[in-house]
Amino acid sequence: MAPSRKTLPTAFASRRAAFIGGMRESASTPALVLGASFLGFGSLCRQSDWTLPMSLASTTTGWALPGQITLIELYGVGASAAAILLAVWLSGLRLLPMTLSLMPFLRHPGTPRWRYFLAAHFIAITGWANGMQRCPVLPSDQRLPFFIGFGLVLWSFSLVATAGGFFMVEWLPATVGLGLLFLNPIYFLLVFSVDLAQRARALPLILGAIAGPLFHLLSPNWSLLLTGLVAGSASFLLEKPVARWIEARKTMRATS
Repeated sequence: MAPSRKTLPTAFASRRAAFIGGMRESASTPALVLGASFLGFGSLCRQSDWTLPMSLASTTTGWALPGQITLIELYGVGASAAAILLAVWLSGLRLLPMTLSLMPFLRHPGTPRWRYFLAAHFIAITGWANGMQRCPVLPSDQRLPFFIGFGLVLWSFSLVATAGGFFMVEWLPATVGLGLLFLNPIYFLLVFSVDLAQRARALPLILGAIAGPLFHLLSPNWSLLLTGLVAGSASFLLEKPVARWIEARKTMRATS
């Protein structure tokens, strides 16, 4: 069982210990959940008549389920290479703000640049969510080793699970395999639910939960994009007014 976040260390004895600490924290619930998702992906690859090398190459280089599933679907319908490249590229754009928000925490003077590129490859939903929670509380020189250790285990588990799902396709019903693909988004939501006490993170979650179903009723094809745009913008604009309102309420209660 993974330790609770209250018991996780806020510093390690060295950078090497931080790297190992990241691997240990990853090799529990995060790796199991992500591994289960890639088990479903491996099964989907086999059902789509992909070979094992193609499946592993997708996880090795792409390592982001939305883009990988897009690749499989477009390849299956015979889309052109340019169309596939554009679609996968667009699906990966969501990783750009994740990278821009996490990288400032990972920077440390004297660190070789190639390590930042390596860390960038490990930025996906699970790694980014945990990195944004753990790295800011660690000493600056230990953040990058911790994150690389964390991401390396996740990436390795994903490769093993892709191969496992590929060979288990005969024992894994298609509905179960597709269900496993959704475990990671659910885990991502649960990870952020830990921070609901922080208003800046609670607002987007609450507004997104409200806006998502409404936009899905209006336009299923555009609902995700509209939800992110509207709920995210509204959260940004409302954060300060809500903070002032909460402070005013506290002041009124204190003086009454």
